[in-house]
Amino acid sequence: MTRTVVVTGGGTGIGLAVAAAFAAEDAHVFITGRREAVLSKARAELGDRVSTVVCDATDPVQIEVLRDRLPGQVDVLVNNAGGNRELDAAAGRLGAVGLGGQPGQGPDDLAALAAAWRANIDANLLSAVLTTAGLSRRLASGGAVVHIGSFAADRGAGSYGAAKAALNSWNLFLSRQLGARDITSNVVAPGYIADTEFFGDRGSEEFHNARVAETMVGRAGYPDDIAGVVRFLASPAARHITAQVINVNGGAVPTR
Repeated sequence: MTRTVVVTGGGTGIGLAVAAAFAAEDAHVFITGRREAVLSKARAELGDRVSTVVCDATDPVQIEVLRDRLPGQVDVLVNNAGGNRELDAAAGRLGAVGLGGQPGQGPDDLAALAAAWRANIDANLLSAVLTTAGLSRRLASGGAVVHIGSFAADRGAGSYGAAKAALNSWNLFLSRQLGARDITSNVVAPGYIADTEFFGDRGSEEFHNARVAETMVGRAGYPDDIAGVVRFLASPAARHITAQVINVNGGAVPTR
């Protein structure tokens, strides 16, 4: 039976690789994102097994529209939409919202600080909460929800790291709820992933080499590394894995 898969933020980077992995197994994949042109380009690359829906995952109204565009059953939901709004602000992509310690913001600019923290919480936590709640009744028994977190949750990385840490905690709550319906819920936490838009114009050779040096395997991660783990968590082999954070960081942040 053909599975229905929804990947938020599926037009680029990790989301695109995840969508490609599921499309390769003949699933019907719906990719969402805020930029129609990016989604259209992704669909042209991935083929007619992929459908696109323009949707800002932080907007409840747009999620309702997304829900109405989907089939009656969703087998796999991948909450990938997000990003570090601190980096976006520093690059001028979100305007001068700033964050405490960012250039151009004084230590007493509490309004800007609040706006910056809310931007990262909305993008990286609320997006997953709203999308999962909005599609909850369509999630099929035996299905899987996978959230894309970050090793930043364990590195004290400001508002972005705090939002990803909150995602990990919320996943425990969600796992209990969905487990009663035979639906698993896990977080995949990437480390440094090359070939994405995440770091914008900060991706210099020096920056890349420093991130690689943190790993034990001597290389950067790539979107396909994450897509493979997501696909596994949504497979029959992973039916007894839930409420977990799966770290995929080349050993940059090891466990015991």
